[in-house]
Amino acid sequence: RAPQFSDLLGKTIVDIYGAEPESEVIAIICADGSKYLMYHEQDCCECVDVNDICGDVSCLLNTPLTKAKKVVETSSEKDLDERDESYTWTFYHLATVNGYVTIRWYGESNGYYSESVDFVQVP
Repeated sequence: RAPQFSDLLGKTIVDIYGAEPESEVIAIICADGSKYLMYHEQDCCECVDVNDICGDVSCLLNTPLTKAKKVVETSSEKDLDERDESYTWTFYHLATVNGYVTIRWYGESNGYYSESVDFVQVP
């Protein structure tokens, strides 16, 4: 089974790399030795990257996660303007007893390409 973002619930993150606006890859390292990547394999007519980080990522370190939730919002015809033909917001909500962080990814394309964020476990 492919890893789900919710698999992070209860894990302790010891390091996060790339959690900053305009990043195309975020690496998450957990105390149990597991490692995860959040990214998008870019194609010609699309752009997907971190748009914003709300909260202090350091509050997620060295304390078990009490929340690990992914929420996706896609465009509808009435939401689009002249510059975007299609877009997707992907929100990753993380929390510990020390604080709450939302990582907001934004993907846009001509409508024929994926705008999703991949979440994978790496060796």
